[in-house]
Amino acid sequence: MTDALKRLSDEGVAIWLDDLSRKRITSGNLAELIDQQHVVGVTTNPSIFQKAISEGDGYDTQLTDLAARKVTVEEAIRMITTADVRDAADILRPVFDATDGQDGRVSIEVDPRLAHHTRATVAEAKQLAWLVDRPNTLIKIPATKAGLPAITEVIGRGISVNVTLIFSLERYREVMDAYLAGLEKAKAAGLDLSKIHSVASFFVSRVDTEIDKRIDALGTDEAKAARGKAALANARLAYEAYEEVFGSDRWAALDKAHANKQRPLWASTGVKDKAYKDTLYVDDLVAPGTVNTMPEATLEAVADHGSVTGNTIAGAYDQARADIASLEKLGISYDEVVQLLEDEGVQKFEASWNDLLKSTEAELKRLSPSEG
Repeated sequence: MTDALKRLSDEGVAIWLDDLSRKRITSGNLAELIDQQHVVGVTTNPSIFQKAISEGDGYDTQLTDLAARKVTVEEAIRMITTADVRDAADILRPVFDATDGQDGRVSIEVDPRLAHHTRATVAEAKQLAWLVDRPNTLIKIPATKAGLPAITEVIGRGISVNVTLIFSLERYREVMDAYLAGLEKAKAAGLDLSKIHSVASFFVSRVDTEIDKRIDALGTDEAKAARGKAALANARLAYEAYEEVFGSDRWAALDKAHANKQRPLWASTGVKDKAYKDTLYVDDLVAPGTVNTMPEATLEAVADHGSVTGNTIAGAYDQARADIASLEKLGISYDEVVQLLEDEGVQKFEASWNDLLKSTEAELKRLSPSEG
């Protein structure tokens, strides 16, 4: 094992785990990862919960009680997922306290079927924050057009947010704007801005997956030379935008009121193409003030053979711009790709939510008491 995870942490990258289950909580595994692998946060999504509930018997006791009460499937999911998030938040509470609220956080997602409905998303975010009832929770809101005003409203109410499914630089700038507008709203309402936190989840590997597919279809040597460059270039330019926005006069006014920067979070950092090193989206996205949320396989790969050599984003902006420009020259539209990825991202999370509904319904039926 290397000290790559420690070096990553020392470089100012917060290491979060992109996974959660009842077994991980009760077995002591989560506490162990915090203690030994520098993990300081957890993210969840419908796919993660669907997998957790459908595997093993870790949820049987709670499901049996829920079945006896004849709760709806939606209510059962909320009770199960918020229980896991609450317990994980308690395990991470010492990290939260030690980092003054910056880390030690657990994210839980609003129902993805609400992604295009602003008012419903706000209502769901308020409900989730109330249900989990832990200060170190982040409510995940997708960065759709309807999600942007929801982000402003929820931040304005003092609820911390993980903005998810960001693929484009333009949308990322809109997300930062929505966050600042929310802070301004909270400030006007007299709320303590130092208690409000946010991360912006900028998705990485899916960009390469989609663009490489188009490159491979072109098949030319010129096209092949562009493989595996788009995702890193996109993320690095996002960090440049982050530096610009949080170096602005608008931010300075909020900074004086003790507001927290919205940190860029690198999401979807598991490498899907075996042609690339399995730690690519960690080693090559190192910069202070960022978060990298990793599936466990990526976390283990970095611990075993990660190569953390300092800041790999600073000074890379011109090359990143050139890499994105080269795609346009090949006839690959950046705008088309990132919009497709956002649309597909929402659809995939909706599909995962429906799978979660089916799995939970099946478990409730299996554990339902016989009449009498």
